[in-house]
Amino acid sequence: MTMVAVLPGDGIGPEVTRAAVRLLQAVRPDVECSEAIVGGAALERGLAPFPAQARELCDSADAILFGSVGLPQYDGKPLAERPEYALFALRRDYELYANLRPVRVLPGLEHASSLKPELVCGLDLLVVRELTGGIYFGEPKEQRTVDGVEEAVDTMVYRAPEIERIARVAFESACGRRRKVTSVDKQNILETSRLWRRIVNAVAPDYPDVQVEHLLVDNAAMQLVRRPAEFDVIVTENMFGDILSDEAAILTGSIGTLPSASLGTRTVANGRFGLYEPIGGTAPDIAGKDVANPTAAMLSAALLLRYSLSDEPNAARIERAVERAYADGVRTVEISQDSASALTTREFTDAVAGRL
Repeated sequence: MTMVAVLPGDGIGPEVTRAAVRLLQAVRPDVECSEAIVGGAALERGLAPFPAQARELCDSADAILFGSVGLPQYDGKPLAERPEYALFALRRDYELYANLRPVRVLPGLEHASSLKPELVCGLDLLVVRELTGGIYFGEPKEQRTVDGVEEAVDTMVYRAPEIERIARVAFESACGRRRKVTSVDKQNILETSRLWRRIVNAVAPDYPDVQVEHLLVDNAAMQLVRRPAEFDVIVTENMFGDILSDEAAILTGSIGTLPSASLGTRTVANGRFGLYEPIGGTAPDIAGKDVANPTAAMLSAALLLRYSLSDEPNAARIERAVERAYADGVRTVEISQDSASALTTREFTDAVAGRL
């Protein structure tokens, strides 16, 4: 029996995750989905953000379907006491080092982008972000007082093997796409970026059919809004990837349409263990109102099928159903030009499920 750990999280997480589970079980009724609380939902019950029950469930699962975590009342607390710690712990403890964020403009959403439609028409790129190294995980990381002056330090550290393995994920992804990798760094300033570029160049000859280009991160940010359709696979370190993937996401017209996969070293029966989540956040202001866009969660379920269950036909089946729904004018309120015709979360889910 294939088992998926479902961690709905906070805000709109439970609503959109419910939609994703519905599609997942519609195409794969043999998959068992077991749920546990994490994040703010766990903190509200006096538990840790990533409780032991959730950890045990993930340990025995083939994959994790994640909602989102984070609530404003926990802002300012130490990381270990915030809902976001659940995601930090999952990435760290399961060595989920490769974050894949496909960025596509769905049919009918070209005019919803902040850019001119002709710039984003056909946009289809993949951001490959290194997820367990760099400045987010480096030590020391602290606030302190030195000679009576407050200061703070965050340490950026990368080791060659960390760079090599994420570079190979990018090159292998490009082999199944348009065979172009853009590596983003800041090698004119940062020693970590000089190592990054050297390792990427050392890996490149193993993939002779893949074109490689290097961009400094500031130039990459500019080119993403200047010529986004020219990118294929972008690979970069943790902090740069965090920023650039959100910039790329908004080019599609709605961050609510963007899924992600975080993969690690662990293998399961049919693929790689991974965590799959929408990137839009918890949106607590609309939680419980049945208006959230579940597209990203649905497409995250498709990625789960593709990478952890090696089920390409059913992954494509979900993606085609979503595309057909958008092509037919199906919309939730945040991207509908006519709010009177906008569908609720449940109605949108019904519309996609009917197109499977």
